[in-house]
Amino acid sequence: MNRIGLLGGSFDPIHLAHLALARTSLDELQLAQVQFIPAANPWQRAPLRAAPEHRLRMIELAIDGEAGLAVNPIELERGGATYTIDTLRALPSGVQYVWLLGADQLANFCTWNQWREIAKLVDLAVATRPGSPLAPPDELAQWLAAHGRRLQALPFAPMDVSASDIRARLARGESTSGQLAPQVARYIADHGLYR
Repeated sequence: MNRIGLLGGSFDPIHLAHLALARTSLDELQLAQVQFIPAANPWQRAPLRAAPEHRLRMIELAIDGEAGLAVNPIELERGGATYTIDTLRALPSGVQYVWLLGADQLANFCTWNQWREIAKLVDLAVATRPGSPLAPPDELAQWLAAHGRRLQALPFAPMDVSASDIRARLARGESTSGQLAPQVARYIADHGLYR
């Protein structure tokens, strides 16, 4: 059965750490593909800065020519509040899905809408930081143990890159060198995003 990794997020904008996580996941988890799933309207965070069509285009530019990386616009097409469970239920069956998480998302996982249902539908793989143990919230750890499931650890060297820092730098007119794919940086400049 095909294994496909799912990397959800606002991608406001997509940056080099997102790409590195996707590439690492492809190799380490032997996935057929990693799909970036840009959120339409994430309910747990402030409104997004770039319009959906810009965020989608930036992902397309960032992964252009990268074997195994794809974008799935399912949440943008659905619109409205974005819940992971709705997305998972709408994906094609007959595929084994792996939801890719950062350690920060893992800590909040049990606040997600219908998180137990999510954990039934996908395997969970978490990007670990060197020297940091893989520590799921107690409730998730108990659920996984009770269902004979485990978290998959993704060895991932931390990168000092964040979308909020990139947006702040762009707003101040500072360099984002080494944080964005060159074609994404060009697109942002051409469209005057995040100023």
